[in-house]
Amino acid sequence: MFVLSASSMQAVRRRVRSQPLAVIGVVLLAAFVVCGLTAPLIAPYNPSAIDLVHRLQGPTTAHLAGTDELGRDTLSRLMWGARLSLTISVSVVSVSLTLGLAIGGLAGYLGGWIDTALTTFAMNTFLALPGILLAIAFAAFLGPGFLNLVLALAIGGWAGYARLVRAQVMSVRDREYVDAARALGAGGMRIFFRHILPNIVQPILVQAAIGMAGVILAEATLSFLGLGIPAPAPSWGSMLNDARSHLFDSPHLVLFPAIAVAGAVLGFNFLGDALRDQLDPRTRLELGL
Repeated sequence: MFVLSASSMQAVRRRVRSQPLAVIGVVLLAAFVVCGLTAPLIAPYNPSAIDLVHRLQGPTTAHLAGTDELGRDTLSRLMWGARLSLTISVSVVSVSLTLGLAIGGLAGYLGGWIDTALTTFAMNTFLALPGILLAIAFAAFLGPGFLNLVLALAIGGWAGYARLVRAQVMSVRDREYVDAARALGAGGMRIFFRHILPNIVQPILVQAAIGMAGVILAEATLSFLGLGIPAPAPSWGSMLNDARSHLFDSPHLVLFPAIAVAGAVLGFNFLGDALRDQLDPRTRLELGL
C-alpha cells in the first residue's frame, strides 16, 4: 500500500493552496474525461431513444437532467456529448499541432526565403482572419460530418501553433548545444527532433491545453449553427440549438448543456494556466513549488 510521507503531504497542500484554480480545473477535466470515456457504460439510457410520453420533463429521479422534446434522456445525451467533444478536441489539436510543428519548424529552423514565404503568405494570412469565421466557412463548404468538422477546425487553428513553434525554434536554433550537434555532423531532422523540440515542448503543451478549450467552444458553436455533427448524434451545441424553442417552458434543456460547455472550457483553461505556472521556473519560485 502506497502512503504519502509527511513532507509529500505538505507539498501537496502547499500546491493546492497556491494553485486552487488548477485543482478546480483538474476536477472539471476528470469529470469530463470520465464521462466521455465511459459513456457507453454509465449512461442510464440510450441517448437516441425516443419516448414521447415523457417529453419535456424536468429533472426527476428517473431522468436526473430531464428529457428533451423527443423524450430523450438529457443526462445520457450530455455524457455522449462529452465523448464526442473529447474525440473532436483531441483530433483537432493533434492535426493543428502537427501542421504547426511542420510549418513553424521549417520557417524557424531554415529561415531565409522559406521563413518569409511561410510566415508572410501562410501564417499571417490565416492569422489575419478570425479562426471561427474560417471554421464556419470551411464547415459550410465541406458539409456536416466528423471528418469535415475536424478539418474545418484544424484549418482555422494551425496558424497559432505554427507561429508559436517558429518563435520558439528561432530562440534555440543557434544555441551552443545545437551548434555542437551540427558540428558533429547531425542532420537537420535529428537536430530538430533530438535537440530543439525537447527544449520547446513546454509552451507547446500550454498552447495545446488552451487550444482544447477553444476547440470545444468552436465545435459547440458550429453544431449550434447546424454545421457540426449531424443528428441524431448528441452534441452539446446541437442540444442548445434544439432547446431554443423551449427556453422558457423547459429551461433545463439550455442550462445543463451550457454548464457542460462552460465546465469543459474552464477546465482546460485552468489546466493551461497550471501548466504554465508549473513549467515556468520563475513562477515556481514565486509560488514556492
